[in-house]
Amino acid sequence: MDSKNAALELGRTGEEVAAGYLKNQGYKILERNWRGKRGELDMVCSLKDTIVFVEVKTRKEHSLASPHDALTREKQARLVKAASEYLSKRKYWDRPCRFDLIAVTTPLDKKDRHSLEHVENAFEFPEAHGRGRGAWQPW
Repeated sequence: MDSKNAALELGRTGEEVAAGYLKNQGYKILERNWRGKRGELDMVCSLKDTIVFVEVKTRKEHSLASPHDALTREKQARLVKAASEYLSKRKYWDRPCRFDLIAVTTPLDKKDRHSLEHVENAFEFPEAHGRGRGAWQPW
């Protein structure tokens, strides 16, 4: 398997682990791998009345890079743009929203379990979008 396919497979595995976890925690998965003109969202969920945009980052055990490292300010800004488009298309602007990160680490030994860390409110909009800009929701 070439490195691109291996990375895609690793990402799919992480998303499956994250989806199972979220369902067990009471989240309803509304969308997976939603794509719009302004970007992609790994998962869009609802928890009670809150829309939760979930970014899933997966790494192999003992990787030098942490899954958290991949959620850069630039990535956050892209997620905000995609989330804004999603909310507009679904007319969900009246619902509270947040951005979560699920960091999945896959074990080297296939017999071991994946480890998972769920960071609720992984970032706030002003952090992602920079200072001096308007609110991301139109109210």
